[in-house]
This record gives sequence, structure tokens and C-alpha cells, in this order.
Amino acid sequence: MRYSGLVGQSLVNAEVDVGDEIEVSKCDETYRGVLMPHHDFSDPAILTLKLSSGYNIGLKLEKDSKVRLVSKKHAKTAVERSMPVDTSKKRVAFLGTGGTIASYVDYRTGAVHPAKSAEELVFSVPELMDLCDVKARVLYSIYSENMEVSHWQELAKATADELNSGASGVIIPHGTDTMGFTSAALSFMLRGLTGPVVCVGSQRSSDRPSSDATMNLLAATRICVDTDLGEVVVVMHGDISDNFCSAHRGTKVRKMHSSRRDAFKSVNMSPLARIEGTKVTFAEEYAKRNKGPVTVFDKMNKRVSMLHFYPGFEPEHFDMIAGNVDGMVVAGTGLGHVSDRLIESIRGAVKKDVFVAVTTQCLQGAVNLNVYSTGRDMITAGAVPLGDMLPETAYVKLMWALGQTSDREEIEKIMLTNIAGEIAPRRSV
Repeated sequence: MRYSGLVGQSLVNAEVDVGDEIEVSKCDETYRGVLMPHHDFSDPAILTLKLSSGYNIGLKLEKDSKVRLVSKKHAKTAVERSMPVDTSKKRVAFLGTGGTIASYVDYRTGAVHPAKSAEELVFSVPELMDLCDVKARVLYSIYSENMEVSHWQELAKATADELNSGASGVIIPHGTDTMGFTSAALSFMLRGLTGPVVCVGSQRSSDRPSSDATMNLLAATRICVDTDLGEVVVVMHGDISDNFCSAHRGTKVRKMHSSRRDAFKSVNMSPLARIEGTKVTFAEEYAKRNKGPVTVFDKMNKRVSMLHFYPGFEPEHFDMIAGNVDGMVVAGTGLGHVSDRLIESIRGAVKKDVFVAVTTQCLQGAVNLNVYSTGRDMITAGAVPLGDMLPETAYVKLMWALGQTSDREEIEKIMLTNIAGEIAPRRSV
């Protein structure tokens, strides 16, 4: 939509277009920034500027407000650049998937959009090419909430191909919202890793001065070229400043804040490593690089549901879901409990060969269904407690386990076996 009314006339008089740098003077204050487009969410009297800080500000223009053009926007021309090859350095593969880390401002809408080229991402951080021989390609360019099982499967195969062809590590730029699900899926699908698989994101898009994209990407690259790690990890800021990054095990990490740069935390354990400048320090035991080859076990049964128990949860709702799936992960309260009313629903689901697994919705600690009578009734009904496994990790693992076998005893054995560090033998305090 175009600006109209007083705002629109002021822009016409100043010969200003969207994307131009302008100054707006009102009430003895002057604001300088890039003119953003008007859209359906804007009041007709509001003019939107993107400040040099990267944040947007809305200004209500009055009759005595003044708009002045500072500079016209620069027309962007596509420049074809080929990725340099340096065989003297270790090769690191970048598999682009989209997300904020690969996003830039679209001045047509004022929103950020994912980059379409892995080269675009890599060339935005030229320091990467000082650390390694970069090989980059985009598998897909989507927001992480649009990730599906098929994307995980394609990503696992592409990762194995890169490692088996000699890459020292694989870096996966990814949207942060569901990055923990993807890291868990890759942790179960990939075996015999010859190098680290690093999911990396950013909370602030690359156009913003406060972006964490560059530091996170450089830290992820350090993990690939300077360590003997052989696991799937998530690398993100370790604090709100630019002091260090943390590497979290792919099955024990959760996004804990919607916008802070240090949103990701390891649950029931410390981060695997701290990356501070050029130094990588490990704080936990970790799997080391395997001799290979990397193998892929990517069969998944998508007929799995994850339920968050709450007071008043109706048995009919449980039964309805159970009638349409092959597995259920229940995030219970405290030690993993649900109400007495759901016990018979669990029993009925298990009798119909629906695998019912139990986790806790608490952020720390483990399920223990042996303490209270409700928990023991749940076990008797056929529910399987999963220790300190995160609900989202359990959801992914159950899809994976059901993809490997249809035998209930084998499924239970897989779910209770610590395959990729998802079940901690001990927990940090």
C-alpha cells in the first residue's frame, strides 16, 4: 500500500520514495532513517523509518512536520560471484535452509525474507573464507516453522554426502524456532559421523547492527575446523553481548526466549563447548569423529502426536488423537503425571498398539512414575517413562523409532536406549 493523506503529500513534496534515506522534523526533534513502506498494519497518519540501529520507529506527522530527502536508495544489481576454492584449508559444507540468519530486509513490505543463495550468506561473512574452504548450497529457503519430516530426511542425506566426500564438518544455517527439532532428528538419523554437524541460527537478521549472525557462523566454523567433535550440535550466542558462543548437544537443547540472542540453553546438562574468539573449550564429554562412512537411517513414521497435559484435559480429546496415530508423547506435570481420568484412555490406546511415552513439561529434571500412585497407574496402563528426555526430542525419536520397527518391544528398547545423548546418566546442578 502507498502512503496517503498528509503523509503521502509530504513525501511527494519532498520527492521521497520508499527505501530513500530521509530526515523527519517534528516537535523540535529530528529523526533520520530509511523510509519503510506503508502496509495494512499502519495507521494512515504514521510514517515508518528504519533507524541506523536496525529498529523501526513510527512517527505521526503533524501539519508543521517537515520531511527532507537525505539520499536516494541505491539500485541493487545482481553480481555473479563464484565461491573461491582453497584446497590448503579444511573444507566445510554450508547447507542453507533459510531462517533469520539468511534473511534480509524487503523494502517492499518492510519484513525480512530468506536469502535464495548460500553464496549470498557466505559472502556476507567473508571471514569464513579465511577459516576454511567453503562449499555452499541451498537445499531450501523456508522459515523453520514450515519444516517437515521430508526436509529432515533430505538434510540428513545431504549432510552424509558432504561428510563422505571429505568435508571436515557441515554447517546448517537454520531458523531458530524449530532448530531443536531438526538437530534432534539429525542426531538420530546420522551414524558414524566423521565430523561435526552444526545447526546455527540468529535472532537478529543480518541487516541489523545488532545481528548475531556473523559471530554465530564464525563460532560454528571453529567447531568444524579446530575440534575432533563427531556430534550434531546447535551453536548460538552464550550471552546477550558478543562475548562467546555455546555449542549445545542436538538432543538436549531448547529455545528458551523468543528474541534474546542467548535464547538457546542446554537442558539437564551444561553446553558441550564454549567458543570464545579462536578458542574452543569443551565442558562435557562428547562423541569424537568417527572413521566413517557416515550412514543414514532416515525412515520416519509421521503418525505421532505430542500432547501437553493441563488441568481439565478431556479423555475424549485424548481418545480422538489416539485413534489417529501410532505413537503419542505426553508431557505430563512434575514427575510426568496426568489426571486419573486419563488412565483408562492410556490403557485403551496401548491396547490398540499406540505407543504412549511420557516426559515432563518441567524445564529441568526427569520423569519418575514410581513415586505417586498416579504414576504407577500410568505404568500399569502401559505408558513408558523416558527419564529426562525433552518432549520435542522424544517426539522426534518416537517417529524415528516407529520408522525402524513395528515391534513394540523393540520400539520400547530403542526409546529407552541412549542413542545420541538424549538421556543423561547424570544431571548437572
